[in-house]
Amino acid sequence: MRSSVIWKIVAGLFAVAVVLGLFVFQPWNGGEDAEVVNRQESAATEQELLENSQGPEESQSTGDTQDAQEETRDVTMAFAGDVLFDYGFPERYDAGGIDAVISPELRAVLTDADIAMVNHEFCFSTGGVKQDKQYTFRVDPKYVGAFHELGVDIVTLANNHALDYGREALSDTFTTLDDAGIMYAGAGETKERAKELQTFQSGGRTFGFLAASRVIPEGSWNVDNAQPGLFCTYDDTQLCAAITEAKQECDYVTVYVHWGIERDSMPQDYQVTMARHYIDAGADLVIGSHTHCLQGIEFYNGKPILYGMGNFIFNTTINSTMAVQVTVDENNESTVRVFPAYAKDGCTQLMSEASTTDLYRYLESISFGITIDDGGIVSPAQ
Repeated sequence: MRSSVIWKIVAGLFAVAVVLGLFVFQPWNGGEDAEVVNRQESAATEQELLENSQGPEESQSTGDTQDAQEETRDVTMAFAGDVLFDYGFPERYDAGGIDAVISPELRAVLTDADIAMVNHEFCFSTGGVKQDKQYTFRVDPKYVGAFHELGVDIVTLANNHALDYGREALSDTFTTLDDAGIMYAGAGETKERAKELQTFQSGGRTFGFLAASRVIPEGSWNVDNAQPGLFCTYDDTQLCAAITEAKQECDYVTVYVHWGIERDSMPQDYQVTMARHYIDAGADLVIGSHTHCLQGIEFYNGKPILYGMGNFIFNTTINSTMAVQVTVDENNESTVRVFPAYAKDGCTQLMSEASTTDLYRYLESISFGITIDDGGIVSPAQ
């Protein structure tokens, strides 16, 4: 009886040992086939985990995911006129920061926009050679950060002050803006760079910007004659060609031009002719500067032309100026809204309600077939 029990116990232990041995030695017994199966099972498990973590939409291809993230939406651009960090700007800025040179409410028009652009009416440099001109403007590059505080993304350098201290100072300007991440149009070290299209991706679309000047003090400023230099448009053939080419790769093209007669609120005949040529070539929006005063607004073939934006941050006193908000809908149609402003003691700020209404009526009087409603929306007159 006792030996029988012992035998049964031994037999049971042997059976357990055999079973355990099968599990312990399975990887060795399986060889290469087992390794392949294990890798396949591991890969399948990782794929399941990846798909479960991504969800049904994120497991699509990278391109599809990017398309989903770049859904078409309205895009807001903001524009202002001549900006000069001189005439007491450094002192005011050093003492009170950005709020000492522009009010927070007006600044928000630029900072809230997807893309903001102004006319850069000076050179950023501490060197160079002062040119023989009545007015010359040079600003220490340390103030470039003010552009970021203003919300400015891109500037035009195509104007009659970019070379006030010669080519060395213009090159310093390029370096300063590049280092700060501020894009610039209308000037460059080479002909190609001066005429180069600048683009932004926003709202699922491509927005392009070109700039040129029809006001330079002498022919050597034209990049075609000497480099570095400015893209000029005394003859609009090159700019129109650039616009047509830009339209092939952009959904919306803005052209910012320096032109007109200083202090003349009415555009010259050539401004009207050229602006329409630009639109015929493919431009969706034309912005003008140089006159240091506001000029009128026009819609040509449904496209807005703002002939003169006036001074924005410039003199200690500015009687009237404006920021402009252009909202581009999903069909690339533009809605233009003006924000009337003025400067007092070197601080540019929004006008009072009464002054705003007066400026709306004034703009209508110097414009071409437009109306401005109580909210500042500009429309073709019916």
